[in-house]
Amino acid sequence: MKARASCLLLAATIGCASVSSQAPPPQPNTLTDAERAAGWRLLFDGKTTNGWRNYNADTIGSGWQAVDGALTRAARNTGGDIVTRESFRNFELVIEWKLSPTGPAGNSGLFYRVQEDTGAIYWGAPEMAIVDNARHGDGRREVTSSGANHSLYPVAHIHTRPVGEWNHIRLVVNGNHVEHWLNGEKVVEYELGSDDWKARVAASKFADKPRYGKATEGHLGLQEHGSFVAFRNIKIRALR
Repeated sequence: MKARASCLLLAATIGCASVSSQAPPPQPNTLTDAERAAGWRLLFDGKTTNGWRNYNADTIGSGWQAVDGALTRAARNTGGDIVTRESFRNFELVIEWKLSPTGPAGNSGLFYRVQEDTGAIYWGAPEMAIVDNARHGDGRREVTSSGANHSLYPVAHIHTRPVGEWNHIRLVVNGNHVEHWLNGEKVVEYELGSDDWKARVAASKFADKPRYGKATEGHLGLQEHGSFVAFRNIKIRALR
């Protein structure tokens, strides 16, 4: 008992490992043993842009760079949308993103099942919106604010952290079922091709895009929209 009491007293002043021991948080852009065992893998190594290229191109331009451990849209008006070299069908994806509190109000997006013959990335692939809700016009509309299925399924509340801090996305795409998670909360859920989905598409800017949301497999895409954006901890695992 005396040893226990001494340890508690020590913990109150300088900390005591035998009383409370927490593992340090994992380094960005790394996988834990448990993640590897569960089938996760990295889509960004934290050091290079390997595995990514510009939309409808074989290479990635200098507008996107690995900066301080983040895949960063580093040069204004020279980035362009980028996609993974690989294609994915059913998956669970996690990714962190950050916008800048200075300069143009941030606007970007995460696309899935991207095809490269639809004219523009957003004319075929559904998008999870990434927006500076406080300063950008899209942040004032629930159907285009951060976390929304852009222009179709709104996010009822603001779930973003202050601009300049990292936000966490979890995107589940399994068959026709899709879930958008933002900072630990499920903010959107929908079924591709359902009557509700079709009605929303027909009433949207995608009404004259017959292939919108129809692909069952495709690339992941990150949007360049004229402002700074950075991504890290991009991890994916396949779902059956």
